[in-house]
Amino acid sequence: MPEDLINSFLTGPDEQGRFGIYGGRFVSETLMPLILELEAEYARAKEDAGFWAQMDDLWTHYVGRPSPLYFAERLTEHCGGAKIYLKRDELNHTGAHKINNVLGQILLAMRMGKTRIIAETGAGQHGVATATVCARFGLKCVVYMGAHDVERQAPNVFRMKLLGAEVVPVKSGRGTLKDAMNDALRDWVTNVHDTFYCIGTVAGPHPYPAMVRDFQSIIGKETRAQIMDREGRLPDTIIAAIGGGSNAMGLFYPFLDDKEVAIIGVEAGGKGVDDRMEHCASLTGGRPGVLHGNRTYLLQDGDGQILEGHSISAGLDYPGIGPEHAWLKDMGRAEYVWITDDEALAAFQTCCALEGIIPALEPSHALAHVLKIAPELPADHLLVMNMCGRGDKDIFTVARHLGVDLGA
Repeated sequence: MPEDLINSFLTGPDEQGRFGIYGGRFVSETLMPLILELEAEYARAKEDAGFWAQMDDLWTHYVGRPSPLYFAERLTEHCGGAKIYLKRDELNHTGAHKINNVLGQILLAMRMGKTRIIAETGAGQHGVATATVCARFGLKCVVYMGAHDVERQAPNVFRMKLLGAEVVPVKSGRGTLKDAMNDALRDWVTNVHDTFYCIGTVAGPHPYPAMVRDFQSIIGKETRAQIMDREGRLPDTIIAAIGGGSNAMGLFYPFLDDKEVAIIGVEAGGKGVDDRMEHCASLTGGRPGVLHGNRTYLLQDGDGQILEGHSISAGLDYPGIGPEHAWLKDMGRAEYVWITDDEALAAFQTCCALEGIIPALEPSHALAHVLKIAPELPADHLLVMNMCGRGDKDIFTVARHLGVDLGA
């Protein structure tokens, strides 16, 4: 290992895919050959200048990167403290950060000769991104989505179907993201010969957590260059919402070795983090266990059974967290906090009214924490938040919670 990386946070995972005691590769014998093939193909792609040239071309001309780093002047005035910047990844093609990673995985799938792509989705943004890229390259696409999420994310379901995807409602469990991921894994085991599983977050068996992080780290790399251009120095604090944790890991990773930069991940606190477990704050209210091929913090009962949890945000409604986040929490490099449904709804409305930006409910959780801490920080404190998705998909959910009848 190079001497300058000996005390670095950038060296994980190890050869077994572990970040400390987290991560790993807990999969069936049927999937292990495919997982090893994927690991080898990604290792080759990482060293292939042609692969990254294709990625850069698609990021630029198809996705629309780099996304802007926007000074939120009126939010800053409203808070009366820190200078607030928003990394505008909701302006990407498809309306969220998800496509950053999907492009990379589907290019890998084609390198591996796979013709059928499956994915899980909660808020629908990963499903839309996967359907979009499959349409672009002429691949068959099947998206597994919890039946409850199909109901609360109807606009994205229709978008996926327009893009040619088959959307499979998952009725097991509570019909949310965890259940969709379970069924996607079952599909993969059955169809390993032609199918590639495009995971949407920094979870799952190795190499997925590191691979998704690497593709999403374009967010943090751009942010680093943009804030240096705007302010001449690095930010003091960076903040992102975390469900599985891919948008956050994408922002955080390029800053992990900058000790002067505080890092905050914001979990979905639902109706409050207490024994009722009506939340999805697995780092705050969970404990280590194994789910979906990796060891991480999970919401579970005394017998180790996975609990369902709750969040107003479909994209944060997951009872686990990416293993690198679990490791960063234990190492003390990142701080993890939670925000309730009501606080996220209030932040959603504030952003709409003050900045003319309709955020998704996922980044509204991060924004709610920004609104909490910014007033207590000095005016020269630079605070960057990842606006990881737009809120078109959430207007029916928000209207229902606000008592507004949209007639749909």
